[in-house]
Formats: sequence, structure tokens, C-alpha cells
Amino acid sequence: MPPLQMAGIRQLLGGTCYILFFLYKGAKWPRGKEWITIVVLSILNFALTNGLSNWGVKHISAGLGAIIAAIFPLWLVVIGLFTSARRIPVKAIIGLLLGFGGVCVIFYEHLNDFINPDFRFGILVSLLATLTWAFGTLYTKSSAAGFNPYFSLGLQMFISGVLLIGITRATNSPDVESFKPINEIPLASWLSIGYLVVFGSIISFAAYLFALQNLPTEQASIYAYVNPIVAVLCGWILFGEHITIFLTIGGVITLAGVFLVNKAFKALPPVEQPETEGV
Repeated sequence: MPPLQMAGIRQLLGGTCYILFFLYKGAKWPRGKEWITIVVLSILNFALTNGLSNWGVKHISAGLGAIIAAIFPLWLVVIGLFTSARRIPVKAIIGLLLGFGGVCVIFYEHLNDFINPDFRFGILVSLLATLTWAFGTLYTKSSAAGFNPYFSLGLQMFISGVLLIGITRATNSPDVESFKPINEIPLASWLSIGYLVVFGSIISFAAYLFALQNLPTEQASIYAYVNPIVAVLCGWILFGEHITIFLTIGGVITLAGVFLVNKAFKALPPVEQPETEGV
């Protein structure tokens, strides 16, 4: 199915699960200007970030997609230089650069993909996805105290899901030709979407939001360096893929960068947790 349709179905189902849970718990609906924040975040965090990343990876290699995704923490550093009054520790910046370098070593075979003219569109779209995720993360951090942020997360997913599915049907892009009616989506695809809904949307986004509330933004962002290592280990355990010297060296470099980032922020005062409505 088209990547935007897949992303839309995933977020629509994930958001519905969140909404039903919090309505059952008696959560209050947002009011007034709170909806503006939710709509902006739904566009930044899900419609653009998740939609563009799904669209982009269709036009590039998976390894190149992993390298580009690892640029996300570096965007936070660049944006922070112009917008944040708090200085990022030098050791943390070194750790972030080291972590990115480690990911590049892991996927060194795909570095030449950056100059492949066939990948230009996918590279541009994927880069935009990392940039919108950076702005969405910073905006989430600054607005998390509005009201129950986890209920907000579900509303963002639901809104973006409707938006992505609507865009896929309304535009005249080549993807629309292969738009799949619900009754034509095979079982294997539904099972894959179900996995993404449970682990990729409901669990992982809640975990990331919790980390974002309790850690400095740059420290929370280093999940982007751990993801490739987890993927490599899963490939080794589940599919018997070989652990090469480059995977080993790249993994060690990446973990060293993660260690430096954590060590740098441990030396700083604890992050003040915003007061939010109960989950």
C-alpha cells in the first residue's frame, strides 16, 4: 500500500487506542487554545515526521535511511545554538557527533548512496522528516505541561491519521493509483500494521514522551543511535545475519557516544518535571 496510507492507518489505530483508554479513565477533553497545540504537534510529530519518513524510505536504501535518521539529535544541537538559553555541554556535543559517526560506520556500505542521483528525492524527504521531528520534539518539550500529554499524544495520532489517509486519497501522486481499499489489504499487512501500532506507536511514543519529560532533550534523543544497534542485534538473533568487524566497531563507537552524552548530562542539575494531569 502507499506509504502515507500505511502511516495513516497506523496512527489512526494507535490514536484510537489512546483515546478510548483515556475516555474510559475519565480524562477531560482539551479546551480552547489547547487544540491549537495538539493540531500543530499532530502535523509536526506524525503527519510530517512519520509520513515523510515512510515516504522517503520507499525511495532510498534501508541503510541510508538509518544514517539519515541518526541526524535527528544533531538538529537539536544546531537549533539549540540559536534558541536555547542553556548551553549544551561540550562533552555531550562530542558524544552526539561520535554516536552519529558510529552509525555511519555500521552502515558504511551505504555512504555512497548519498551521491546516487536516484536517491535524491528520498534523501530530501527523509532529511525533512528528521527536521520536523526535531522541531516537534522541542515544541512537545515546551508545551508538555498544558494538560495530560499522553491523552494529547493519542489525539495527535488520530488527527494525523485522518489527515494522511485523506491526503493519499485526494492528491494525484503516483501512490494513489495503488491505494488499497480496506477489504483488499492482506492479512500479512494487517499483522505488520498491528505490530507497528502496538510497539511502534502506543509503547514507543509513550516511552519517548516519558523520557522527554524527565531528561534533557538532547539526552532523550540518543535513542536514534541505539535503534540501529538493536536492529543489528535482532537481525543476528532472529535471522542469523553476520556480525562484521564494521558492525562491531561502529557499535562500540556509537555506544561510546551514548555514554559520553549520558555522562555529560548527569553532571548537570536534574530536569524540573512539569506538572501535568495524571495518566
